[in-house]
Amino acid sequence: MRRLIVDEPLSRAAVWSQRTAIFALASAAVAVGLARFANLDAGAVLTVFAAALTLAFLALLLAGSAGVVIWRTGRHGAGRAAFGCLLSLALLAYPAYLAGIALVRPMIADVTTDFASPPAFMISAKARTARAGRTPPAWDSAAEALQKDAYPEVKPILVDLEPAEAYQLALRVTKDLGWKIVDSNPPNLRVDGVAQIEAIARSPAFGFADDIAIRVRPLASQTRIDLRSVSRVGKHDFGANARHVDRFAAAVQDALQEP
Repeated sequence: MRRLIVDEPLSRAAVWSQRTAIFALASAAVAVGLARFANLDAGAVLTVFAAALTLAFLALLLAGSAGVVIWRTGRHGAGRAAFGCLLSLALLAYPAYLAGIALVRPMIADVTTDFASPPAFMISAKARTARAGRTPPAWDSAAEALQKDAYPEVKPILVDLEPAEAYQLALRVTKDLGWKIVDSNPPNLRVDGVAQIEAIARSPAFGFADDIAIRVRPLASQTRIDLRSVSRVGKHDFGANARHVDRFAAAVQDALQEP
């Protein structure tokens, strides 16, 4: 006599955990695509991304519920629940990382190497167009103490080069870093010998813009390079602007050591 073998039913929570996690991933991808290719307002993009994170968290809860049910009843779906859990954790990892940074870094989105006279952003038509008509706010002196405490390594860059050479070096480094140069002025030897470069750096995921002003100014026996980096989106840059300055300074030093 043949025995009837009845398969254990599939956990509905496991199924929905997998489906919800996949939909969360698709929503996050849409948010990134809208930011990078549709030039959508940052608020709308972050709203879509926040919805994706909410779905990822829901998928994680469903995966946990499925795990309990599978453990108690022996239902199928452990693989689906594990997939939903892992995908959700992957989506939530980066926001969790940023939240950790926010706890230890000050809420500033504007960093400069010169507190007394931060490099000015250019007022040319090309620069204004690149900033979409936006003018970075005036430097807030109240942020000086916060920056000094959090980013003591952000300092002016002194090079043993003539202003014209330092200007060309700054241009080359800016391009090598992958920043988009929107306008520049070579050293004005008739007035004060100061040169200006304005560039835009993009965040890795969403491509949000940070505006960067670079000033090259001659001193008695050296040339000084100052930077100011300002985020367009949000009041907390999670250390991005200080990293821009650090990367630029490191690239300058590497270039100076080249044979």
